[in-house]
Amino acid sequence: MAPRCWRWWPWSAWPRTRLPPSESTQSFRQQFSTQEQTPQICVVGSGPAGFYTAQHLLKHHPRAHVDIYEKQLVPFGLVRFGVAPDHPEVKNVINTFTQTAHSDRCAFHGNVVVGRDVTVQELRDAYHAVVLSYGAEDHRGLEIPGEELPGVLSARAFVGWYNGLPENRKLAPDLSCDTAVVLGQGNVALDVARILLTPPEYLEKTDITEAALGALRQSQVKTVWIVGRRGPLQVAFTIKELREMIQLPGTRPILDPADFLGLQDRIKEVPRPRKRLMELLLRAAMEKPGVAEAARRASASRAWGLRFFRSPQQVLPSPDGRRAAGIRLAVTRLEGVGEAARAVPTGDVEDLPCGLVLSSIGYKSCPIDPSVPFDPKLGVIPNVEGRVVDVPGLYCSGWVKRGPTGVITTTMTDSFATGHILLQDLIAGLLPSGPRPGYAAIKALLGSRGVWPVSFSDWEKLDAEEVSRGQGAGKPREKLLDPQEMLWLLGR
Repeated sequence: MAPRCWRWWPWSAWPRTRLPPSESTQSFRQQFSTQEQTPQICVVGSGPAGFYTAQHLLKHHPRAHVDIYEKQLVPFGLVRFGVAPDHPEVKNVINTFTQTAHSDRCAFHGNVVVGRDVTVQELRDAYHAVVLSYGAEDHRGLEIPGEELPGVLSARAFVGWYNGLPENRKLAPDLSCDTAVVLGQGNVALDVARILLTPPEYLEKTDITEAALGALRQSQVKTVWIVGRRGPLQVAFTIKELREMIQLPGTRPILDPADFLGLQDRIKEVPRPRKRLMELLLRAAMEKPGVAEAARRASASRAWGLRFFRSPQQVLPSPDGRRAAGIRLAVTRLEGVGEAARAVPTGDVEDLPCGLVLSSIGYKSCPIDPSVPFDPKLGVIPNVEGRVVDVPGLYCSGWVKRGPTGVITTTMTDSFATGHILLQDLIAGLLPSGPRPGYAAIKALLGSRGVWPVSFSDWEKLDAEEVSRGQGAGKPREKLLDPQEMLWLLGR
């Protein structure tokens, strides 16, 4: 039952008109300029989805106040904890998010776990609207025998380890083996393969954690296989990441020309970005390298390769059963065509020796609160254009809305769309009328529960400390990893 203050419309009657951006902005501002109310809006999650949603709401409503809640002590989500350390240009979006956080109509509240420290219902009672933008914080399991063996890790945890995610700081992956296998052929798979094989001196001036850099300096990994269930035409990585792998110093690619036979004819009709990607793959696999490139490859001490038409069937244990020593792969073939083709087993298997298995078959979102509907199969909150189904005034954006796909600009577009829908509903009178207490009510609840929120100015103190610690080593920052140390630095 919806609270009495809600004006309930059936879903079919909710407005879905999309105005062009210029008309939308002008229309919103004209209508909001005649209203006295200050909408109190809450966003849960401070990654790209959360900040882009907040940015849109603040830009298009002259009085809206947005509070951003985050379970970590620090903001920026996957921009800080997911983007590879050797991709600093991708992290420049943090400057935009910082401008949003500096608005006098925006506040950041870190160290608050929604669903534990405060419920979604309590947020809904305190705000006119709540937007869930908390991303995908878990990984899809392999669901095969041996997955639990030491030496088998999720790529998500491995990325969190070298990027300083507090929950992964003690991961300590064993890099004493010669061969690693990455299961999956997306950008994250190429990220972890590249970090494993990059000469450590190339990472010394990045924001990779010192612990990870020290482990990589001692790494014995010389070969990384990147394994996919389907063929070259179905890979999920992009051309930028592939080009980086091909050009990676001190490494050579291992590509079987037989995997690419007939591909030249099949790519003639595919979209241009996919065609360019396939052409680069074909050149790397089929063309004889020039003299300089041949010499570079001959002197390489490390290698990486793509294995196609292979699906993980079992992680093979060492003789004493104490750790992973290989992986059994089912040989597959494709049914169907193009990107929709499905991998089916042929009945053949092959064993690939390795001491490290990194599973990179996808991230997934988790339920946040029993009061919020959740589709466990799709790993998303059921929604219509960002409106959470059957919960008026509750919205979602980003990966928890559409699934863990796309890049940061995809999330920007998606989050702007949710913000647009929310403002439409505000105009249409579909959100609660009358004032709402916003953070004042939540602050009192958190205080009574012994929770110490971290503000954006607190984050800027931690940021300054990280930058200071990194300066001595010529790094942009040395990330703080221990939440207790962070709170101590803030005098908590």
